[in-house]
Amino acid sequence: MMTGSDSHAVAGGLARHVPVLARRVVDWLGVRGDGFYIDATFGAGGYTRAILQTPGAHVIGIDRDQAAIAQGAALVDEARGRLELVEDRFSNLATIAGDPAAADGIVFDLGVSSMQLDEAARGFSFRLDGPLDMRMGHDGPSAADVVARAGERDLAAIIASLGEENHARAIARAIVKARSERAIETTRALAEIVARVVHARESAIHPATRTFQGLRIFVNDELAELARGLAAAERALKPSGRLVVVAFHSLEDRIVKTFLALRSRTPAPSRHRPVVAAPPPTFRVLTRRPETPDQAEIAANPRARSAKLRAAARTDAPPRATDTESPLPHLPSLADIMRGRP
Repeated sequence: MMTGSDSHAVAGGLARHVPVLARRVVDWLGVRGDGFYIDATFGAGGYTRAILQTPGAHVIGIDRDQAAIAQGAALVDEARGRLELVEDRFSNLATIAGDPAAADGIVFDLGVSSMQLDEAARGFSFRLDGPLDMRMGHDGPSAADVVARAGERDLAAIIASLGEENHARAIARAIVKARSERAIETTRALAEIVARVVHARESAIHPATRTFQGLRIFVNDELAELARGLAAAERALKPSGRLVVVAFHSLEDRIVKTFLALRSRTPAPSRHRPVVAAPPPTFRVLTRRPETPDQAEIAANPRARSAKLRAAARTDAPPRATDTESPLPHLPSLADIMRGRP
């Protein structure tokens, strides 16, 4: 599964890969034997396996992590021509799909995967000491680069906005002080700095959980990538095609909820602009409230407890231009940080 970083279990320990809400994902996709589906976050292939259980169904699996693509080779062989894996960002899925409006269903499973958390060398988990990396792909600056280059104000903004951490200013101040004495290059070093500022209470999440979440989301540009991915899915789905998204924390879910709300209604006219024909809705929301795992699934897979599933069906209206109303936080770009913005 893909997970967020908003819980004690998610942030650190080892866990077997279990796709969250897999049965409901397949049901909402309406998988059929002649269908073409896109697993936009392939990971360990849990949803793809579930889709391929329907004879004749074809899947393109996308992942920006080359390790996930390599580990999926055996599943490609098992699928006997019904599965193609592509190493890329899911914001490019419309191009990857080929013909416009070609997909019968697209599923997104957001966050960091169990496989990434469980490999110390990837630097996602503070419970496994390793290089402070956190990159889902292998390109661009790492978390260590951001920690080394970002100013105190920007670090605080990243940790507060993306990590939803109340002690962000104090943490940023401590990071800047610590790096003036020694480079912060490992997950353990950063976690220890945060733990000196944020004191854990009994049964609370680890003090570094939210800081690690904020840095990971920033390094991978996850929220903007999600907004672009949803717009790409709108272009790639055929009429009546299904979009299913499983999110694990409020920042992701808010973007999905807002996107579907905007796309499922006709925009209200503006008194400040000339009257023009309003674009028709491009989606019909199928889940008025998000679906969540039941207690049995949570007991079997604790990392599932924060999951929310939303589903929608594509209408036959043409895709819209990208929204400017997506609830993305106002933060410096990664390029700004590496340039050393004033």
